[in-house]
Amino acid sequence: MTDDREETAARVFAALADPTRRSILAELAARGPATATDLAGRLPISRQGVAKHLDRLTEAGLTTAETGEGRRIRYRVHTAPMQLAQQFLAAMARDWDARLEQLKNHLEGSP
Repeated sequence: MTDDREETAARVFAALADPTRRSILAELAARGPATATDLAGRLPISRQGVAKHLDRLTEAGLTTAETGEGRRIRYRVHTAPMQLAQQFLAAMARDWDARLEQLKNHLEGSP
């Protein structure tokens, strides 16, 4: 994995480490684009808190901001960074699966 991909994966994991950000992202994924005010009305967090978390999600590339009606900013899920993080985890899992299989064979006395 290149350095850029590793940096992107690191930003995604850091952003998703917070349960509030995961809730915001899940809400956007389930119900589509929304403003910070919309999200604050649906989640147990203030509009200012939502805005702060949306900034972190946007910095990680997980959301994009679009200017809508009346200059209201609507946020939309951007999945490419999540897909890259999934690929990172899948590669790591493959490495571990091979190592665990080797350990199992060793412990069982198999070649």
